[in-house]
Amino acid sequence: MYADSREKKEAEIAVLVAVQLPGDSDVETADSLAELGSLARTAGAEVASSIIQKRRRYEPSTALGKGKVDDIKRALKSAGAQLAIFDNDLTGAQQERLQSLLDVKVIDRTALILDIFAQHAHTSEGRTQVELAQLDYMLHRIRGRGVELSRLGGGIGTKGPGETKLEVDRRRIRRRVRRLENDLAHMESIRTTQRKQRKRAGLPSVCLIGYTNSGKSSLLNRLTGASVIVENQLFSTLDSTTRKLLLPNGQRVVVSDTVGFIRKLPHELVAAFRSTLEVVSEADLLIHVVDATVDQALPECIKAVKEVLSELDALNIPMITVFNKVDLLEAGQVKYIERVYPDALLISALTGEGTGVLSGAIGKRLSGLLRVTLLVPAAKGDVLSSLYRDGFVTHKEVEDECILVTANLPPEKLERYRPYIRKDSEKANNYQS
Repeated sequence: MYADSREKKEAEIAVLVAVQLPGDSDVETADSLAELGSLARTAGAEVASSIIQKRRRYEPSTALGKGKVDDIKRALKSAGAQLAIFDNDLTGAQQERLQSLLDVKVIDRTALILDIFAQHAHTSEGRTQVELAQLDYMLHRIRGRGVELSRLGGGIGTKGPGETKLEVDRRRIRRRVRRLENDLAHMESIRTTQRKQRKRAGLPSVCLIGYTNSGKSSLLNRLTGASVIVENQLFSTLDSTTRKLLLPNGQRVVVSDTVGFIRKLPHELVAAFRSTLEVVSEADLLIHVVDATVDQALPECIKAVKEVLSELDALNIPMITVFNKVDLLEAGQVKYIERVYPDALLISALTGEGTGVLSGAIGKRLSGLLRVTLLVPAAKGDVLSSLYRDGFVTHKEVEDECILVTANLPPEKLERYRPYIRKDSEKANNYQS
């Protein structure tokens, strides 16, 4: 059973730990540790202190040196802490060894993020996806027949299936995973039907993406008049929300909000949420919402979003970058963004500043396109790649030894693809050579 995140419980006191390897800069490590603190507080913990150790490599048994383990133990005792949270991923053996030495619960960044997702998953699909991700995480940490996790009790890192004490073996977990995957497949079939209905209606798809807490839900509310709940905390939105938007040029589109991305986003979550995130890979246009107030962390946040897009095979989708929360910036910060990111738009979802310009930009990027159906030989991978660059691919499926592709293309690009355009498609669009 999932714990109700609304229950008032005494906050667990936590000590944060990071191992800094040679390739990590001091600034990157500090930023990542600060973000870990925000994650811990979102999960309901009270952060007592942070500890960093610079090492050439991870210690196999504990990730860090014996002397530092002693330092952490003293810090835990001094703060009366019940929890140690590592910014680095821990193996099952490392976690077990550290718990034995520190005599407190030990979790890593991935377990913490999974815990937050478990607290914020409110729909059936969201809960199913989170549990699937947690079970996949656990499977890689089980040694022998069972796991020594029952000693952890409740609290942070044990939401969702963790509260059953996890005294299960691989066979039972895998049986549960198969059932969850079947449930998700059924939910995805419903989602696919809804997407097909929107495509038949000829509505282009616009998707809001960005780092967690960048203001995507606020922007969706501002653009469409939706009433998505907005909270100033990480991962407040897990379930995709789609609303219709009438653009200034009279065109109607659908706009979707998505789960926020983050540095070191667990692969288990990307895999489990793949059906939800398909709204990203199938979008005609992406709106990358950046929190303009994060200042020095801007490059890292933008990089993290691009890494997730790469994992979703969505880097070729046209994108508009917008810097949100400009109402909180000083003049110097605005000038910096305008100089470093000249193609980006500056907006405030809170006040509405710049959102009219954004709506107009969306219309310009989506207008004047012709929808065509092409039959491209499977061996012509270069043609498929250029299609993604030149237009919006809305559908793709295998047909014999060819790929059947439906795409929206600018008129000036049609000639390039004339050999592959189906005749009925040409006629439907009044295409003439």
